[in-house]
Amino acid sequence: MVSVDTNIIIRFLTRDDAVQHKKSFEIFNNHEVFIPDTVILKTEWVLRYAYDFSAEAICDALLKLFGLTNVHLSNPAFIAQAIQWHRLGMDFSDALHLTQSQPFDKLYTFDKKFISKAKGLSKCSVERP
Repeated sequence: MVSVDTNIIIRFLTRDDAVQHKKSFEIFNNHEVFIPDTVILKTEWVLRYAYDFSAEAICDALLKLFGLTNVHLSNPAFIAQAIQWHRLGMDFSDALHLTQSQPFDKLYTFDKKFISKAKGLSKCSVERP
């Protein structure tokens, strides 16, 4: 198994550089691939800011990528939940923070928008300290 960095995923998804796309395609075609949570987080950010992908397009691209049988994640259920919450309007990084905080009672933040978007989504309540 190999692990990949954000730029490998970006080249694979966007095909914006033919040489790098071919190499990234070969990685995904010939290996079992692990994608760290931090790479997923950065991939969403790059697709949104550098490529102007909509939340819907990001969710679709990530779900297709993670649906490949040779792609492995540290916690697929948490990532799937974060994608679902992002599709419903929550910031992706906030959604990822909340999914990984579910075993806990509270997630403290000063972010009012995060608190509002998270209401009722999880047993872990998002609150101001």
